[in-house]
Amino acid sequence: MASKHTVQITIATHFPIKLTANDLPISHRQYSIIMAFATGKESAPSTSCTQPSVSCRHFEFPEILIATENFSESLVIGRGGFGKVYKGNIINGSSMVVAAIKRLDSMSNQGAAEFWAEVEMLSMLRHCNLVSLIGYCNYEKEMILVYEYMPNRTLNDHLHELHTPLFWLQRLNICIGAGRGLHYLHTGTGIHSGVIHRDVKSSNILLHESWAAKISDFGLSKVGPTNQPSTYVNTLIKGTFGYLDPDYFTTGRLTRKSDVYAFGVVLLEVLSRKRAVDKSLDVGLVTWAQDFIKEGNLKHITDSDIRREISPKCLKDFVRIAEKCLHNNPKQRPTMAEVVVRLESVLVLQEKFNYSLQAPGKTILGKLVDMFTFSSFKEIFGISCFS
Repeated sequence: MASKHTVQITIATHFPIKLTANDLPISHRQYSIIMAFATGKESAPSTSCTQPSVSCRHFEFPEILIATENFSESLVIGRGGFGKVYKGNIINGSSMVVAAIKRLDSMSNQGAAEFWAEVEMLSMLRHCNLVSLIGYCNYEKEMILVYEYMPNRTLNDHLHELHTPLFWLQRLNICIGAGRGLHYLHTGTGIHSGVIHRDVKSSNILLHESWAAKISDFGLSKVGPTNQPSTYVNTLIKGTFGYLDPDYFTTGRLTRKSDVYAFGVVLLEVLSRKRAVDKSLDVGLVTWAQDFIKEGNLKHITDSDIRREISPKCLKDFVRIAEKCLHNNPKQRPTMAEVVVRLESVLVLQEKFNYSLQAPGKTILGKLVDMFTFSSFKEIFGISCFS
């Protein structure tokens, strides 16, 4: 009988071998996912980075003026639907902290409702894949939000503005981090009910200096019942064109699966390096990509910078995840928990593929391990995240 730290695998020759994490040329994270497949006990994404809820601080307006040098243009680091974002130094407790300070533009379509929604949401939610709100300031007509500073800006910036070289593994990890943040929102961890973000897009995925992804901008978010994925919230249509769930757009019924659809658009964006609404395309990104997917031409929708990096199996699996997220019927879309688990398996498969290319020589045990790709595990144990 295999111990809880050992899995016994019988291959076609019926030669039993016992493998432990230390025996395999793989990481402990890879081993843990292999164990999950082997034992049939596949777990939901970890919520270990959930942080206790902390009330955010109210800043006085003079503090904001000092931090932003009277809203100096030289300190502007971004612009959005809410207004300009400034980089500034603020005193938080006994220390000086670099912060991102977002000021409501008087000409913005957003206003007090979105401002207080974000203050309320981020005061309740704490997770390593959500941007942290340090505090806020409301003074006369001024509405200002103070966040932790993200030195690597947004995913949108790197894909479309800065044209940063992003390796395939980097992109996968960013997708997984953002997915974990959405999973946390949807399951309601830390609050009594789940949250529907309603504006998932690459410009709302911020990147820490470690390249960890953090979901941001909760001004359009809605609270909805947990553990009831078919339950919807009737609401005015809000969001960003190109990422809007077609079902939500036509019916006004907002569900968690609306976020899943938008996340599927982000997956295609990360793979192709094309915008959700791209000037180089005659149609939207989703329609453009789906046409080539139907033809089986996955290479055409893959950014030329990463084509040689991606394992063919990983590419197929990644595209299949995006397809499921973009299903016309919201009930047929996966949950974010399922999406994250599947993306993690793609990451492990890609890391294993990379290792096989780099390894100068293989032992017999190493060759045996190579036989057990995730597709093999699924065939042996009949496990699939997506039916």
